[in-house]
Amino acid sequence: MVLASLPAWGGLGIQRLLVEFFALLALATMWNLLAGFAGLVSIGQQAFIGLGAYTTLVALDRLGLPPVVGLVVVAAVVGVIALVTSAFVFRLSGGYFAIGMWVIAEVFRIIVTNTRELGAGTGISIRSLASMPPPERQAMIYWLALAVGVGSIVVAALIVRSRLGLALRAVRDGESAARSLGVDVGRAKLAVFVVAAIGSAVAGAVIYLQLLRIQPTAAFGVDWTAKIIFIVVIGGLGRIEGPMVGAIVFFALQELLADQGSLYLVILGITAIAITLLAPNGLWGLLTSRFPIALFGIERRLVVDDSGPDPGTAAAAVAKDGQ
Repeated sequence: MVLASLPAWGGLGIQRLLVEFFALLALATMWNLLAGFAGLVSIGQQAFIGLGAYTTLVALDRLGLPPVVGLVVVAAVVGVIALVTSAFVFRLSGGYFAIGMWVIAEVFRIIVTNTRELGAGTGISIRSLASMPPPERQAMIYWLALAVGVGSIVVAALIVRSRLGLALRAVRDGESAARSLGVDVGRAKLAVFVVAAIGSAVAGAVIYLQLLRIQPTAAFGVDWTAKIIFIVVIGGLGRIEGPMVGAIVFFALQELLADQGSLYLVILGITAIAITLLAPNGLWGLLTSRFPIALFGIERRLVVDDSGPDPGTAAAAVAKDGQ
């Protein structure tokens, strides 16, 4: 309720900052779902960020759709593009998949750069929102960002707690073993790939609704994926809470070191290296190793069931969710 009511009492500055926070949280959550739970490490998620931005431009400025409907169009269009893209990138695995996604992002960037209707290399502005009073426009974008950020966490939690989540973790640990257990590996990978693409595209759309100008080099820039990986790694890969913790740390460092110039990037790098060496499971993993915390109840731990007829025999270990 406090976050939802922020436009009523918070300034435009804090709203802009939180829009960026929620958008990056959604991007990191989608990348974590893809890499942390399915083992599909991608360095080309900026492909879907850029596609989300330009699809929003077409939906709002060319088709005259309202922003909420425009985001639905973004989800549908990018979902179809992700399906087509998967036919190419799923021929690759491991590091080849990661590089292949980067190449796909560059292909999209080149296509947009050579399309005059989309502003070509100089970029283009989203004009349909320019006529709105700044407070109203910012409040609308803030609520959209809040919905996208919270929605990404909810979607990730639902997927991880489902049969698909179990299948994804089996695929991550070993595709051959997963197949031997009856897991439809191709369907599981396709599902998480499309979901991550749609989530990234919608988050990208929100980012550029706030910026109101899209430039292909920036929209399809690898810097987006670098930020996402930093957030997930320092928070905790393969944990829903990881991107949440990582996003908070990232924005805290960004605000504290904003005036330090290039030193800001050096400190970010040192922070990432230190956490990787000292806490391989991220800050959330370090915390849960000391305290039994489970916000989403997806962890599985062994508990002893000694209620059998013969207490003297060895107790059976039973796995229970969220305990």
